[in-house]
Amino acid sequence: MQPLASISSLAPGGQRAAGWQAQLRVDFVVNQVTQTHRGQTEDQVKKALNEQLRVYGVVPNQKQMAIYAQAISALPQLPPNNR
Repeated sequence: MQPLASISSLAPGGQRAAGWQAQLRVDFVVNQVTQTHRGQTEDQVKKALNEQLRVYGVVPNQKQMAIYAQAISALPQLPPNNR
């Protein structure tokens, strides 16, 4: 009797590269920090990225975090949301 294939492997694109969940978490955190810390110093942005990534169980790559922090800190701050 043949072993059954997992359901996820039957779906289109079911074979995923190792680390894809970690990358999704990194993308999520970078988007969050971009909304909350843009225009702040690189050190503040790096600290926020590191803290939030660790909450999601991701050990950040310091080289990549420095690149993200530089880009986020260069963005202009968002105006306050007046509702």
